[in-house]
Amino acid sequence: MSGRLASDGTVRIEDPSEAGTIYGRGFFGTVRPDGLSLERPESVYLSEMGRLEVVDERSRPAPWTEVLRRAVRADPEFPVRYLVYRDLRQRGYIVRDSPPPATFAVLPRGGTLHKTPSKFWVQPISERAPFDLAGLAETFDRAHGARKMLLLGVVDEESDLTYYRVTAPLPQGVHPPRGPAAPIPAFVSDDRVLLTEPAGVELLGREQGFGSRIGARLELSLVEAIFLASRGALAFRSAATHRPLAEEVVRRRARRLEPELELRLRAYGWLRDRGLVVKTGFKYGAHFRAYVRDPEHTHARYLIQAAPSDLKAPWPTVAGHVRLAQGVRKEFLLAAVDPAGSVRCLALERMRP
Repeated sequence: MSGRLASDGTVRIEDPSEAGTIYGRGFFGTVRPDGLSLERPESVYLSEMGRLEVVDERSRPAPWTEVLRRAVRADPEFPVRYLVYRDLRQRGYIVRDSPPPATFAVLPRGGTLHKTPSKFWVQPISERAPFDLAGLAETFDRAHGARKMLLLGVVDEESDLTYYRVTAPLPQGVHPPRGPAAPIPAFVSDDRVLLTEPAGVELLGREQGFGSRIGARLELSLVEAIFLASRGALAFRSAATHRPLAEEVVRRRARRLEPELELRLRAYGWLRDRGLVVKTGFKYGAHFRAYVRDPEHTHARYLIQAAPSDLKAPWPTVAGHVRLAQGVRKEFLLAAVDPAGSVRCLALERMRP
């Protein structure tokens, strides 16, 4: 098959018979009155695969490398986009250019253009591009509204691809917090809070999964303690003098020790109110790990990182969180906290389309 190469790397096939053959074998291009118009990824792919010969403006044969060169000159981000397009085509998918926010719309295998709805929206991303949480949330919402699965095709510096499926789960546990009849004395010592009253240790520790039981006492993290105090469950006292301490005094001390305290508190409270038992995720490099049921009888289902809703971070950092979570058979959630304090979760999962 032959086509005419334009300066921007697109190709037009004028012969009706050849245009019909290219279009019919994989739904490449867009049929127009003057022939079949191929977008840049389609032009480079068909040329590289030896399925299309092209000539330039002077009717001279142009190798596929010239098609690639013109595409890159017209779009500096084309190499990343093309690697994702090429990989999906090699996997047997029909891939079409899509208007923003998606880059490609991908039909399920065996689908027919204009008859089978696309299954995925796919965004190609370079590992050197920043991870943009606000942009990702907006793209997910639009994909979800269009009933499409959102995939991110992340291309690393060696041109290897990793696909991430994006979802917005609403985790739900079976242990909503239940406060005591009266505030329990809680003794503040440096970066932790101690409970010694047997009834409080039983209610908050054994029944609701707060803190760690050490002998007869219960030790709470600052996040746990401030959350409970804000719900009227604890009355703070100094561990050294047993004098009462205002909640705000403890909160100020905690903010000095933990600059992200308020962010973590918002995420922690949202998760706890959904009935999850929430523990530190320190050993996994995350803020929290969360259990749907009793931690003494089940494993944590989620690893959670609290983040501002406008987070921008290096992609390798996010990729590391996802890889570790799946390596220990957990789901990785980003708990996005907006300036008003509202929380929503986005989950990223490595997958092979």
